[in-house]
Amino acid sequence: MDESYDNLPSSHLLGSVPAVVTEEKAKNVVNYEVPEANMQTFPTNINGGGGRGYQTLGSLPEEFEQQPPNNWKGIFSVSSYTQYFNVDTDTVINRLMSSFYPIGGDFFGRIDANPDLYGPVWVSTTLIFVLASLGNLATYLIQKHTDHKASWSFEVGYVNVAVFSVYGYAIVVPLAFYFLLRYLESNPKLLQFWCMWGYSLFIFVPSSFLLVIPIEVLRWIIILAAGIDSGMFVATNLKTFVEPNDLTIMVVAAFFLQLALAIFFKVWFFH
Repeated sequence: MDESYDNLPSSHLLGSVPAVVTEEKAKNVVNYEVPEANMQTFPTNINGGGGRGYQTLGSLPEEFEQQPPNNWKGIFSVSSYTQYFNVDTDTVINRLMSSFYPIGGDFFGRIDANPDLYGPVWVSTTLIFVLASLGNLATYLIQKHTDHKASWSFEVGYVNVAVFSVYGYAIVVPLAFYFLLRYLESNPKLLQFWCMWGYSLFIFVPSSFLLVIPIEVLRWIIILAAGIDSGMFVATNLKTFVEPNDLTIMVVAAFFLQLALAIFFKVWFFH
């Protein structure tokens, strides 16, 4: 009776008593080894440290850093011109004072290391304001001198003419001489030309205040003296570029262009 119970199948029975496994059955059991988990290896953290870690999006390798823009794109970038406005007050004042001396021709040597555009832009803008305002004042004083009933009226057209004449002259004339010298195989620098011609206009600022005096002969003397001084300043400095090619005519042309500009100021704004 006991032997019959031993032959009953007991694999489907659940219980806390483990099944008895004989040595023969144990030999037939196949041992399976669980393979070691192969975790994905991530690249070394480039932010430092020898440990392994995740690579963040904010830390890109050097080869993926943003490349600087091409040179031609710098023409349209404001940051490309900030260095030409990085000058102190003493430097600008010294260059303004040197523009009063027509003889010397060493202006390019002074600005060679750091040509600026701050001074020329400031001089041109100030001259526009001075010509428009004092031109109206001078016209009123002349009318008041001949007609005591004349009333004050501001001519807005003076502003437009001053803007086009001053800015146009300060930009186009140096640009024309630059391309002409480049064509003649010289080696000028456009920024130096803009700098020199811009500072050469400064003498017309104090001269405009004197032109308010309602004496026509004195006005012509003042404006011709200012034009000759400004023309000599440009001509003597431009001479350093044309001497090797013996282009004296360019020096003469630069001188008379400055003188013609001075006469234009007198005729249009202080007539």
